Amino acid sequence: MQSASAPSTGERDERVIDWLLAADEPGIRMQVRRDLLGEAADDDEAAVLEGPLVRQLLAGQQPDGGFGVHPYKKWDGAHWRLVSMVELGVPPGESRALAAAEDVLAWLTGRAHRSTIREIVGRTRRCASQEGYALAVCVRLGMADDPRVRLLAESLVGWQWADCGWNCDKTPRVTHSSLNESLPPVWGLSEYARATRDTAAADAAHRASEFFLDHRMFRSHRSGEVGDPKWLESPYPAYWHYNYAQGLTILARASALPDERAAEAVARLRERQQPDGSWHVDGAPYWRRSGVYWDPAEWERSGPSRMLTLNALRVLKAARG
Repeated sequence: MQSASAPSTGERDERVIDWLLAADEPGIRMQVRRDLLGEAADDDEAAVLEGPLVRQLLAGQQPDGGFGVHPYKKWDGAHWRLVSMVELGVPPGESRALAAAEDVLAWLTGRAHRSTIREIVGRTRRCASQEGYALAVCVRLGMADDPRVRLLAESLVGWQWADCGWNCDKTPRVTHSSLNESLPPVWGLSEYARATRDTAAADAAHRASEFFLDHRMFRSHRSGEVGDPKWLESPYPAYWHYNYAQGLTILARASALPDERAAEAVARLRERQQPDGSWHVDGAPYWRRSGVYWDPAEWERSGPSRMLTLNALRVLKAARG
């Protein structure tokens, strides 16, 4: 029973929206107004590139569009910077983001990379999170008609395993897909299908969404127990690591919610909301402040996270139908 002094769910949500709208980052304010309040947010949208996090993510860009390191370098290569920039609302057609996307596409569609892709015992064993994130980012940036982007989508469709996910494990006896590798393709393929009306991509995204729903978002398909304790944490960013909150976020984007198979995970997400309405970073962060695994955005390492909170509220809205 709700105590007399504790704020109700609705009160917490209203309170935390005010906190989100006070963010320094225009991209966060824009997405709150657009996705949660149904408002036009042209002023914040026009100011996204002025946000301190976006400026940090664009800092140090080289003439070739990259950042002086391999595009996949964790976590300051162009690949990861672009994922964060898109999450922060960088608009389609932004020239610096497009230049960074060129660096990523040159890597993922180049001969050196493509020549290493192998099929083992009838399954293409590929780290499909790379193509999945790149596909989502490129579509969001307005590049859905680029032949290289189409190649990413067609490849993901062709590499999908019989259980409807993806896996990079080259051990021949492994026949079950990886939640880590399968979630970004759901986002990428659903974005591509929405932009192009490609039915093969739409079908693949739907099948992959079913893969997560059949796991109840965090349970073993064999035992019904929690598959991995880390699936119940929610650091931000998750990068390629799977957790239930990120899974719900991507399924909401793929229009796979509401679904009763996600109800337990949605309930858990709601339970993690703090009295002030926010969601806190849960679990050790994957990024460092310097050296290996440095992230130029330097997200919150503990306490309340605006991006986690924004995504949680969007998931709860989608789950209500």
